[in-house]
Amino acid sequence: MATPASSAAPVPSLPVELTHRQARQVLGALQAQLRGSSSHSSTAASGWVIDASALQVFDSSALAVLLECRRSALAAQHSFAVRGLPGALAGLAALYGVAELLPAAATA
Repeated sequence: MATPASSAAPVPSLPVELTHRQARQVLGALQAQLRGSSSHSSTAASGWVIDASALQVFDSSALAVLLECRRSALAAQHSFAVRGLPGALAGLAALYGVAELLPAAATA
């Protein structure tokens, strides 16, 4: 289900709600999807993109999940970007000083 940024396959997405209660499960699912995309990737320079546009209810755990996915992407030598980051979550990322670690994905 996950995809390199240049592929037409679906992009892994965050759920409507992502708080501390859901964080571990969501992170596990995202990392499995992203690792799966690595084996289908044609180049090591391909990027991982996560769609956050459905996210409506969240706390700082949503940032932790995205940052851990970023760490995994970089460890696998992939770029990382987020599509549709809600404004309130972007504001929280800026407040915590991590906004530059969650770049916006280019839209096709």
